Amino acid sequence: MKQTTLCYLEQDGKYLMLHRTKKEHDENRDKWIGIGGKFEDRESPEDCMRREILEETGLCVEAFRYRGIVTFVSDRYPTEYMHLFTVTAWHGEQTECDEGELAWIDKSALLRLPMWEGDRIFLHLIDDPGTPFFSLKLTYRGDTLTEAVLDGALLKC
Repeated sequence: MKQTTLCYLEQDGKYLMLHRTKKEHDENRDKWIGIGGKFEDRESPEDCMRREILEETGLCVEAFRYRGIVTFVSDRYPTEYMHLFTVTAWHGEQTECDEGELAWIDKSALLRLPMWEGDRIFLHLIDDPGTPFFSLKLTYRGDTLTEAVLDGALLKC
């Protein structure tokens, strides 16, 4: 199993998204995702989030909210526990990313981009200001979402 973070930097009704196009053998190849990556030894979720944002965007986080944990179960990949954040303040100059192209995408256009089906579920949750911290389990067979469970309640099977 692996531990990761995924972060959505938000500004003016847009999220900073990463179009994953540059890495060979990338499970997210050609998909649009937030900013994030794998934990390093001795990192907390917040440490990993801050490091990944700095490495992938050149930006230093000032204000964030820990939104939830997403458990990915797959027939292709090891189980993944992803810690999900939104970021509303940062400083620094945005740089290029060696994993793909960064782009500010309007929230209204976001769901039309190629992405994992389960990402659409948690993007809806983080866009709702009344949604508290949540636990979401997403089960995939290949690229197909076969089950979604939110806070222990079945959403899709």
